[in-house]
Amino acid sequence: MSDTDPRLVVDLIEAFRRSKTMFTAVSLGIFDLLSGKPATAAELARATGTNEGALERLLDGCAGLGLLEKQDERYANSAVADAWLRRGSDHTLAGYIVYSDQALFPMWGHLEDAVREASPRWTQTFGHEADIFSHFYRTEQAMRDFLLGMHGFGLLSSPRVAGAFDLSGFRRMVDLGGATGHLALEVRRRWPQMACAVFDLPGVIAVAREFGARCGGGPMEYITGDFFNDPLPPADLYSLGRILHDWADEKALGLLRKIAAALPDGGGVLIAEILLDEDRTGPVSGLMQSLNMLVCAEGRERTLSEYAALLGAAGFGEVQGVRTGAPLDAILARVAR
Repeated sequence: MSDTDPRLVVDLIEAFRRSKTMFTAVSLGIFDLLSGKPATAAELARATGTNEGALERLLDGCAGLGLLEKQDERYANSAVADAWLRRGSDHTLAGYIVYSDQALFPMWGHLEDAVREASPRWTQTFGHEADIFSHFYRTEQAMRDFLLGMHGFGLLSSPRVAGAFDLSGFRRMVDLGGATGHLALEVRRRWPQMACAVFDLPGVIAVAREFGARCGGGPMEYITGDFFNDPLPPADLYSLGRILHDWADEKALGLLRKIAAALPDGGGVLIAEILLDEDRTGPVSGLMQSLNMLVCAEGRERTLSEYAALLGAAGFGEVQGVRTGAPLDAILARVAR
């Protein structure tokens, strides 16, 4: 027998089981049903239309994972689940979990094919030609679910990104593809001298207005448009949060050149993305996200030097990168002219 420790391998064999347990509990609405009201497996089975014995196994699994607490055959949300898994929470990640369960998890089943062919697995998985972005916006509810997921995930990073650099010299920021506006709202809070705007597709902007009214944070302008095809609103700072990683270098470079051309002298771009280590051996979250982009889109995660090369080719200089300690890191570059 080998004298090496097999726990890493065993843990990876079982890892998807833990994820799928949480995904299924969220999809069934377990954490919503337990909001402030413990319940038995029988009560939850009736509410969800599931088999009591089978559901009890799922509930016990969630308790073992620390997502539920069990006492006298009654289940209650743990503090973690109440904050992050309950749809009614201001910090919920439920939307991102549903997206992971319904879209990403099936596509990851074709990772080997993606590696062989270097192409997304959307058509192979779901049997139609529409890409993943079209799927996100196929109905208003689908769009809202996706945006809810991006909002919850964005709340983990946007405060750190907004504070990563001294932005006191900028006067107007436009968040391109800003979704619910979580980054723009955080920049507005941190740098009150700056006017901020969210620029996104019309349906998205309607949802962003709702989030803005709910979250507060000062005046915010909402502008409809497509950053690839429409003129960019005037600004001396543009932001791109989880945008560039969606696209191959050629398309990302085209967008950065368009931004550089729209900026005044001294203007800049603030980018929120995962920064891979220069030797591309970490962080693990970034490496896994880069594989995620392989199976679902055209893009990938990049190192700071790779972003600097793209930015330099687009007309930017003074590229700075900061590891934020949050899921997304931050890059600031200014036009070089």
